[in-house]
Amino acid sequence: MSFYQNHIKYIPPIFLFIIISCYGVCRGAVPDYDPAQPGPDILLNPLTVNPEPNPGYKNYISKKDIRTLLDSRFFVNIRDKSFEVASRGRHFRVDTSIDVPLQNFIIEKIARSSARYIGIVVMEPGTGRVLSMVGFDERDPYNNPCTASRFPAASIFKIVTAAAAIEKCGFNSDSQIAYSGRKHTLYKGQLKKKPKRRTRKITLRDSFAESVNPVFGKLGAHYLGKNLLEKYADAFGFNRRIGFEIPVVPSILSVSEDPYHCAEIASGFNRETLISPLHGAMIASAIMNQGRLTEPVIVDQIVNKKNRVIYKSRRTPMNHAISPHASEILKHLMQATIEKGTCRKAFRGYQKDPVLSELNIGGKTGTISSENRDARYDWFVGFAEEKEGKEKLVISAVVAHGKRMGIKAKKYARMIIREYFSRNSQPSVGSLQSAAFSGQPSVGSLQWAVFSRQPSAGSLQSPTICGLPTADCRLPTVDCRLPTVDCGLPTEDCRLKAAHWQLPTAH
Repeated sequence: MSFYQNHIKYIPPIFLFIIISCYGVCRGAVPDYDPAQPGPDILLNPLTVNPEPNPGYKNYISKKDIRTLLDSRFFVNIRDKSFEVASRGRHFRVDTSIDVPLQNFIIEKIARSSARYIGIVVMEPGTGRVLSMVGFDERDPYNNPCTASRFPAASIFKIVTAAAAIEKCGFNSDSQIAYSGRKHTLYKGQLKKKPKRRTRKITLRDSFAESVNPVFGKLGAHYLGKNLLEKYADAFGFNRRIGFEIPVVPSILSVSEDPYHCAEIASGFNRETLISPLHGAMIASAIMNQGRLTEPVIVDQIVNKKNRVIYKSRRTPMNHAISPHASEILKHLMQATIEKGTCRKAFRGYQKDPVLSELNIGGKTGTISSENRDARYDWFVGFAEEKEGKEKLVISAVVAHGKRMGIKAKKYARMIIREYFSRNSQPSVGSLQSAAFSGQPSVGSLQWAVFSRQPSAGSLQSPTICGLPTADCRLPTVDCRLPTVDCGLPTEDCRLKAAHWQLPTAH
């Protein structure tokens, strides 16, 4: 018998082994990694270099593969744009979508001492890129509350209810609804179509801005019912998996046929509807995207040891939750919340602020206590966009306050919006005049006005020191004396004497 006849039986297995091996290499060799098993995954030195990807790239791994490859703990309060990860002897560099200055700003600002949980997500609505994801869990520092659907949605669900009422019932901002009793209670007597008690009429705009429970309870019980509430909740992403590079627990909603339960769900007056901060940002994004949801992304690309891009994120539009017309009405409702609703105090004076006055800002708040009263959940979901530009962002923030109230979610929202847009835009002279030169300005506003450029000492002594006509400058001399160190320029660039900081006293 020949050598060929003796060994032919080994050829098929060898050929099959070669095919399987090649397939594993082409797929990145990650499907066999089990995150549940203790393995060699370690976080290596963070990188700040982000080279351009190779042209003509092709994704060799999917979002699902990334959830297998990466431990979600890697993304808890990261402070660097990129990091390295090792798996089964293979090294990868992960480039994230994080805006590092904004991320570090939020990490430094969160008040941990008074909170049980904090979850803040900032996202680009058009692309779904997560710019910041900051979380705090007093029991587990490695837990990420931003992707946990453990938080009652509270009045945030009024966004969904309002959307359904606009599309299916023909409501608009000025539609009026009668209600009785207090604004933030929900008794069965308040839900009667023709209550015996004295009633008041209120527009949909004002009831949304002031978060009036009886109005939204009546919408749920008498206008929408179980089927429409479930339909619109599903359209906005409830009870569905979110396509993200790290695992996200689906948000939960369940509605019974009972009219009062429909009222509870529609008004957010319950602890059963649960949502994650990440999902809250997606809902706000839909309002900004003419009603269309977009999948969130936090990984821009993954590069292997040979600098080959094996994964690159793409914008992934999802379904239309609502029509463009309905989303436009919702934007106006959310803006009313900032102007005269539950966010009015937190955003007080924003129309005179040199940064915030250049923006359209909208939001929705929600508050509810835990069942055993040991925590009070506090929400803000909203947006900000330039009036004369293209820059936009959405924010979703939840704070579970402990025994005492710390910084509220809407306060975080204001700080974040101002920080982000102050880095990306320059205020106009008009907004600067109203903010810095009406009454007593802050050192910061005056500093910006005088030193946005490097002026000569001579120009500072001229009548147009502030960039405004002399007659418009009503500051007393004592308010214009700033020490040299506060000029906002490096010491070597500041050639001004203290005596040159005085504005004319006649004004």
